[in-house]
Amino acid sequence: MAGCGRSLRKLFRKKEYTEEDLHRSELRRCLTTWELVGLGLSSTLGTGVYVMSGQVARQSAGPAVVLSFLVAGVTAALAGFCFAEFAARVPRAGSAYVYSYVTVGELMAFAIGWNILLEYIIGTASLGRALSSYVDSVSGNVILEAFRHHLPMAVPGLAAYPDFLALALVAVAVGIVAVGVKESVWVNTILSCINIFIIAIMIVCGFYKGDLHNWQLSGEELPESGAGDGGFTPFGFSGIMTGAATCFFAFVGFDFIASMGEEAMDSQRSVPVSMGVTVVIDLVLYCGMAAVVTLMVPYFAVDLNAPVTSAFDYVGWTVATYGVTLGAVCGMTSSLMGGAFPMARVVYAMSSDGLIFRCLSAVSPRFHTPFLGTVVTGGFTAMMALLLDLSALMDMMSIGTLLAFGLVAVCVLILRYENDKDPAENGVSGVKTSDETSSGFKVRHLISSRSSTPTPATAKIAKVSIAVMCISQVALAITVTTGYELLAGLSVWTVLLASVLSLTILACVFVISRQPQNPVHLKFRAPLVPVLPAFSCFANVYLMFKLSLVTWLRLIVWLALGFCIYFFYGVRHSSLNVDTEESPLLFASNDDMTNYTAPPPTHRSLHPDRAPLYSVPHKANQSTPRGPCQGSASYVVAPSHTPSTGQSTLQGPHPDSDCSVLRGAHPGNPDDSVDSGHVGHSL
Repeated sequence: MAGCGRSLRKLFRKKEYTEEDLHRSELRRCLTTWELVGLGLSSTLGTGVYVMSGQVARQSAGPAVVLSFLVAGVTAALAGFCFAEFAARVPRAGSAYVYSYVTVGELMAFAIGWNILLEYIIGTASLGRALSSYVDSVSGNVILEAFRHHLPMAVPGLAAYPDFLALALVAVAVGIVAVGVKESVWVNTILSCINIFIIAIMIVCGFYKGDLHNWQLSGEELPESGAGDGGFTPFGFSGIMTGAATCFFAFVGFDFIASMGEEAMDSQRSVPVSMGVTVVIDLVLYCGMAAVVTLMVPYFAVDLNAPVTSAFDYVGWTVATYGVTLGAVCGMTSSLMGGAFPMARVVYAMSSDGLIFRCLSAVSPRFHTPFLGTVVTGGFTAMMALLLDLSALMDMMSIGTLLAFGLVAVCVLILRYENDKDPAENGVSGVKTSDETSSGFKVRHLISSRSSTPTPATAKIAKVSIAVMCISQVALAITVTTGYELLAGLSVWTVLLASVLSLTILACVFVISRQPQNPVHLKFRAPLVPVLPAFSCFANVYLMFKLSLVTWLRLIVWLALGFCIYFFYGVRHSSLNVDTEESPLLFASNDDMTNYTAPPPTHRSLHPDRAPLYSVPHKANQSTPRGPCQGSASYVVAPSHTPSTGQSTLQGPHPDSDCSVLRGAHPGNPDDSVDSGHVGHSL
C-alpha cells in the first residue's frame, strides 16, 4: 500500500521554479514585444481568414458567421487574460504545459502538454495542406489532377491523394525555424505585413461591392434543402455556437506567444501585451472578412475551398482574385512558420523535464535552438500533411486548444488563492506554511475570512469550490448541448436541472470571491478574478461539447498513445524523480550517519554554485529508515575533500532540518521525488 501511495503521489507532484530558474535559459533571448505580435499574427491569420469563414457560413451559421467569430474571439480573449497572468508568473517555454505543471501536477501537465503538441502538429499540417491547395489553384489545379490520377489513395480517413507539395512546404518552414529564431521571425514579420495589408484592402473593397439583401434572404430564395430558414441567422442560435466551436480554430496561435517566454527579452511584460494586441487585431480582421464574404455572395452559394476568391469572382472583380491569392500564400506561409515555433518549444519543455524522450531537448550550440526536437516533430508533421485531409484536422485541433485553455483558466484560480510561505519572494510556488492553524471549519468561513492573505484553510475552501464549479460546468454544458430543444420548449425537468447547475456555479464563484487572494506582485494580473476565469472555463467547456463525437474519439486515441509514453517512460525519467532506494542518506537521521565516507565527486550538479548530492548504494545488511525527518536533523552529502585521501566526507546537519528542503513538491511524505532545483543527480 505504501508503494502504491508513493506511485500515486508521483502523478501529482508539482514543479517549482526559483527566481534564478525563471531567468536562466539555454535559448537566446532576442524577441521584442512587436516581434512577438508579428509572430502571433503570423500564426493566426492563415487558413481561418481565407478558408474557414466560407465553410462555417455555408454549413453552420449563415451570415451569422460574424457572430460565431465574435463568440470565438471573446472566448479566446478571456483565455488570453489567463495566459497573460501565467506568462508573468512563469516566463518559460512550454505554454499551458508549464502552467499546469506548477499548479495541478505532473499527470495533468503531461495530458495538457501532449494535447497542446497535437494542436500545434495538426495546425501546422493543415496549414501546409491549405497552402498547397492555394498554390495549386494558381496553376489551374494541375498538381491536384496529376497526383489524383497517378497516386490515388482509397483509404478511409486519409486524403484522396498524397500531397507531396504540402510535405515540401512544411519541411522548408521547419528548416527555417530550426536554424535560428531571429532570422525566421524577420521573414515571418514581412509576410505578415503583406498579408494584413491585403486583408484590409479586401475588406474595404468587399463592403463596397456587398449587398445587404444577402443577409435578408427569404424562404422563397433558398434552395430546397440544406440552407436553413434564411435571414441573418438561418440555423438559429445552435448554428451560431456550433460555428463558434469551429471558428475557435482561427484564433489558435495567440497562445503560441506564451511558448516563447524563454526567448523574449522582457517576457513578463512583452508576452501579456503582445497576446492582447494579437487577439484584438485577429477579431477585427476575422469578423470583417466573414462579413464581406456573406455580403457579396448568398451564404448557401459560398465556395467551400476558396470562399474569398470565389466571392470576388461572383461580383465580377476577377482581378482581385490575384491579390487574394497573394495574400493567402503570404498569410499561410507565415502561419506555417509560426506554427513550427511553439511545436518545437513544447517538445523542448516536455523532454527537458523527462516526460518524453530527453534527446529531443538537445540545444544546438550553433543555432541556439532545440534543433533535433524541431526536426523530429517537423518530420512527423510533414508526414501528416502528406497523408491527411484538411477537413479532418480542423475540429481535432479546436478540441485540443479548448481543453488546454479551460485548464489554464482553472490554474489561474488555483494559484490566485494558493497560500505560500512568502508570496512576495516567489510568485510561482512556495513552501507551505505549517505554523498557520485553523480552529475548525465553520459555515461562516465560506463567506468571510479573518486573514487578509491565503491560509491553508482558505486555500482548501477555494480548491473545493473550484472542483465543484468545474463539475457543475461540465454537467451544465452537457445539459445545454444535448437538451437544447427541450430547453427551448421549456421542459420542466430540463429547465430545473439547468437552473440548479447554474445556481451551483454562481454559489461556488461567490464563495471563491470571498476568500483572500495571494498578494504576489506581478507585472500583469488577470482582471475580475474569479468571474473572468470561471466564465472562460465554461465557455471553453461548452464549445468542446459542440464538436462531433468523432472528434472526441480521435482525442481519446491520441491521449491513450500519450499516456502509454508517460507511464512506461515519463514517470521513471521525470526530472522530479530521484530514486530514494539508491539514496537513503537523503532522509537519514543522526544515528544512521556517523562518520560516513562518500565517494569522490563524479556527478554533475544542475546548479554549479551549489554543492551536489550523491547517490549512495544500499549496504546488504543495512536497514535505512525512510520517511519524514521527524525530530532529527537531516544530512546532505557534499564534497569536502581531505588532503590525505582526496575523498569526500559527510557534511554535518543541514541548516534546515525540514525535509521540504530536499523533497520539493511534497514535504513530509515518503515520496521519491526531489526538487531538481535543489538537488543534483546523475545525468
